[in-house]
Amino acid sequence: MRPYLSNQIIGIIYPLISFSIFHIKIVSLQLIFSRINGNNIRHRIIVRQYGGVVPELASRAHQQNIIPVVHQALKQAGITKEELSAVAFTRGPGLLGSLLVGTSFAKGFSTALDIPLIEVNHLQAHVLAHFIKEDADDESHPNFPFLCLLVSGGNSQIIKVESYSKMEIVGQTIDDAAGEAFDKCAKVMGLPYPGGPVVDKLAKLGNANQFNFSKPRIDGYDYSFSGLKTSFLYFLRDELKKDAEFIEKNREDLSASLQKTIVDILMDKLRLAAKDSNINEVAVAGGVSANSGLRAAFEDHAKRYGWKIHIPKFEYTTDNAAMVAITGYYKYLEGEFTDKSVTPYARTSI
Repeated sequence: MRPYLSNQIIGIIYPLISFSIFHIKIVSLQLIFSRINGNNIRHRIIVRQYGGVVPELASRAHQQNIIPVVHQALKQAGITKEELSAVAFTRGPGLLGSLLVGTSFAKGFSTALDIPLIEVNHLQAHVLAHFIKEDADDESHPNFPFLCLLVSGGNSQIIKVESYSKMEIVGQTIDDAAGEAFDKCAKVMGLPYPGGPVVDKLAKLGNANQFNFSKPRIDGYDYSFSGLKTSFLYFLRDELKKDAEFIEKNREDLSASLQKTIVDILMDKLRLAAKDSNINEVAVAGGVSANSGLRAAFEDHAKRYGWKIHIPKFEYTTDNAAMVAITGYYKYLEGEFTDKSVTPYARTSI
């Protein structure tokens, strides 16, 4: 049985300025998240203005907001900083400037309060988001071992999860990630950044079988999305030569067809991995797990192949402090604390 959270752990997550505090009553996560979402409005405006995350601006935003946000999180949780048991922070992967801000704050916070410092792998945290409990009777978490499809703007991986700390990547992208394919193809269509959610919205209005886009032929369980981006670009180029308004006239169908292609690529390899490993407990995590087409595909596979699926709540799909705190909680139970000399890393695996 998954233990109920009985310690108060604060989690620090890159790239969003957000904090989450767990204790015996799972302190009002929704209130904390409402504060987090409100705090990120300025960050999202900056992202949209520049068509993506500007590392220098992101790190400056972290410096400006990190203290007021943690203060507000503690206030809404109804506890003082002296009641905290540990501080868990994202060591990586991510943008180094923002990670340095979070790591430095976590070190200072830990030292000042004389509480343990716990480093968290960003990717592992996404997987363990499935173990967040909002009440003591929640038993909807996956059972070990299970497969987890981790899909985001920077990652597309199939992970075999044998315990809270033992995870193995059995398949991953050899070039671009699924989330990047969504965003880059959306940009070609003139859609705003981030393009994934916009494509998802338009796809609901379109015909997913209207256009066919090439799928890569990669051995094993690995993915590739660079070829799809290229073929999508060339397809639009050729069609625009015939009709300058082609994208405008077909934006919904293009979005639906693109989304279907990406989801099919993801599910084909995941289905193969599940079959070969004889594991029918399958989860999805990461920002792209919010995509309605991918969620529908999981529901379909549950019916067709008898999978026991685990789809996170929307608030736990993108980067959030709750997933860092829950990862820190399990490390806390094992006494896996971090030395103050630790430095963040921009790239790593699970």
